[in-house]
Amino acid sequence: MEALQPSFLGAITEVCIVTADHKKTMDGLLRLGIGPFQVFDFTPSTLPERYFRGKTGSFELKVCFAKHANLTFEIMQPTGGESLMAEYLDQVRTPTVGAWPLRRELTGVKRRGQEGIQHIAFDCKNIPMSERKRQMRERGFEPAMEGVWKGRKGTCHFCFFDTEAGTGTVFESIDFSDDWEDPDFEWYPHAPAGGVA
Repeated sequence: MEALQPSFLGAITEVCIVTADHKKTMDGLLRLGIGPFQVFDFTPSTLPERYFRGKTGSFELKVCFAKHANLTFEIMQPTGGESLMAEYLDQVRTPTVGAWPLRRELTGVKRRGQEGIQHIAFDCKNIPMSERKRQMRERGFEPAMEGVWKGRKGTCHFCFFDTEAGTGTVFESIDFSDDWEDPDFEWYPHAPAGGVA
């Protein structure tokens, strides 16, 4: 049994749903009153630095954000290259009833294409990203995927850690520069009243 470590994770700031169809997922959340969404393209021009499993990365993503109370709902759809999100969609899962997996010999089904909540993000009490990474490494969790997103002004450094085997999901931390301004995006289905979400 592990001893309880002092927490540095801070508050949960974001929950991310990974999907093969970002519009379908946005439409489902809109029916629940979550939205509107800012829709961004994460491409080589908006992500000048990308790393995946310790090497230079090539991932591209469609990324959608909606504020809801004190939480950001994020939707990610992989559109190119290797990423944790593409791996998540490609995982094979066994159908379940309640919390119990159905035996394969009873169902004859093995389903490909998992969608759902793939990661959650913590603010890590706003300590510098280098310190967040150090703290995670001390606990046995290495960066699995990270990048630097360019805003109209400033940058956003995001880092996903390899926590899935130990926790059942991926933990992320996000660090926006003080001068951050969103890059170009589209609203879906439309801009909120007053233009601010």
